[in-house]
Amino acid sequence: MENKAKEKKERKPMGFWKTMLASTVGVVVAFLIVNLVWVCIMTMFLAGAVSGMGSSSSVTGNNLFVKLDMTRGIVECSENEAIMSMMSTSKDMGMDQLMKAIEETKNDNRVAGLYLYFGSGGSASWAQSEELRNALIDFKEACGKPIIAYSDNYSQADLYLASVADKVVLHPAGMVDFRGLGAEVMFYKDLLDKFDVKMELIRPVSNAYKSAGETYTMNHLSDANREQVRAYVTSVWNHVVEQMAQSRNLTPEQLNDFADNLSACMAEDAVSKKLVDTLALEKYVTDYMEEAYQSKKMVAATKYADSFKSKAKADKIAVIYAEGDVVSGKSNGFKTAVYGDDIAKALDEAADDKSVKAIVLRVNSPGGGVLASEIMTAAVMRAKEKKPLVVSMSTLAASAGYEISCNADCIVAQPTTITGSIGVFAAFPMIGDALRNKLGITTDTVNTNRNSTGMTMMRALSPDARALMQRNVEEFYVTFCERVAKGRNLDVKYVDSIARGRVWTGAEAIKIGLVDTLGGMNTALAIAADKAGISDYSVTNYPKAKKWYESIMELGEESEEARIEARIEKLIPGYKELYYWATAEEMQARLPYYIDIR
Repeated sequence: MENKAKEKKERKPMGFWKTMLASTVGVVVAFLIVNLVWVCIMTMFLAGAVSGMGSSSSVTGNNLFVKLDMTRGIVECSENEAIMSMMSTSKDMGMDQLMKAIEETKNDNRVAGLYLYFGSGGSASWAQSEELRNALIDFKEACGKPIIAYSDNYSQADLYLASVADKVVLHPAGMVDFRGLGAEVMFYKDLLDKFDVKMELIRPVSNAYKSAGETYTMNHLSDANREQVRAYVTSVWNHVVEQMAQSRNLTPEQLNDFADNLSACMAEDAVSKKLVDTLALEKYVTDYMEEAYQSKKMVAATKYADSFKSKAKADKIAVIYAEGDVVSGKSNGFKTAVYGDDIAKALDEAADDKSVKAIVLRVNSPGGGVLASEIMTAAVMRAKEKKPLVVSMSTLAASAGYEISCNADCIVAQPTTITGSIGVFAAFPMIGDALRNKLGITTDTVNTNRNSTGMTMMRALSPDARALMQRNVEEFYVTFCERVAKGRNLDVKYVDSIARGRVWTGAEAIKIGLVDTLGGMNTALAIAADKAGISDYSVTNYPKAKKWYESIMELGEESEEARIEARIEKLIPGYKELYYWATAEEMQARLPYYIDIR
């Protein structure tokens, strides 16, 4: 009996709190074990993937055609692409990869030729097309290997790039979009009026060309804006026509006649007008490659470029990529933007690195926040004091994108680059009427001073607040002009005469002193090497790529955000533009608007 009582006592159930504690500890331990196992599996997977990248990117075989798939998005730098491609829907490729692939094929006996594939439409901008086109011309002159182009439908920018090919192939049911350049600007004023939302635009008195913000305060192009848009689309078109005429053995007059009358758009007409050479399905291309060049294998340009590992040299040129809208702070995940703190840090690090003998700042930006621009401009000036600094402009280097460029030792741009836009503005939305009239929401105020609530979105700016902001933009515009004058060794009054927010193409900018020479990244690197007095060097990219585990931690959130933005953009044209203005700093040095001049 005593033993049974003792056994019963020993079997007494645990109390509530002991049970809870045990359960909690069990759950935590199980959670840790499961996650540890998951981390180990992912680490082994990623380590295997990373270690296998070299072998997976190796290229074997002979009589290869290297395929430049122009349907993929193009970013300036390809770093992080390998990791991202495993776990993201991103299909972007780097301009650096494309240029490297073209360069390496020149002397590679395994390569029979290049294949330009446009599918249902390419993604290269005019300036990117120009840079690739010049590289392809150099490729043909250097090795004489063939270039074959194919598209279901050629856009004008696609056709411009394809025009250097030895054989331009179009789908029999396809078309050529050859009609000249036009710019169509979307205005939101009437829409905002329906919702009782007003936008107050403040810019220097002289900045009539600084038309950013006019899309919210007007419903048509201003005279100054129409003038500058007409000037730069005409500049781009004239350059494109001249270059295409040479490549296709036509005259600019003939090409303009085709565009005026839409007489080369249909497939048969495009052949008869010599814009394309052959109408055929894509299988014809692969059959032709096999028959004419005994080629049975094609390799992607990105994979081909990645198969060549650059050898580190004692002397280096640092390439710093500034791509996207200019914004303050540090980068967050994989968003493409020019973060002021990141670029400034990269410039300082490159300037202090003894192995770096020169710096190339690659700019592809419409501009953006003034504060971020000022931080980067100061860093450019610090770096320039220590070693040669050359700017290479891509598609855009305007407004804040030009400010960070103007103090370089040399500025290189493409003829079709959009640059200038030296000016500033501030925009303030007023939503008080919308909230009151549409939603029945009102506000009331208690102030300690006359202007305590003079800069709120609920009502128009107070006279004092507006005068303050007007003074602010006027003073920054003067600073901007002085900075350009010093960097470009020009008179301030002259800079003011060509500034005032006006946009220029690279071909126009070189005539007025805003750009030094025309060319791409290779031209900029050559100039930087010459200024540094070096000939044997390697290129190192800045900002440094994130560690793979940092990228993975940030990837999910950013990928999901990118997918959501892409869906919204399809439903609401101009969504990204609207979102930018809704979240931007009040004072901006930025290109007037996003504009497609294809």
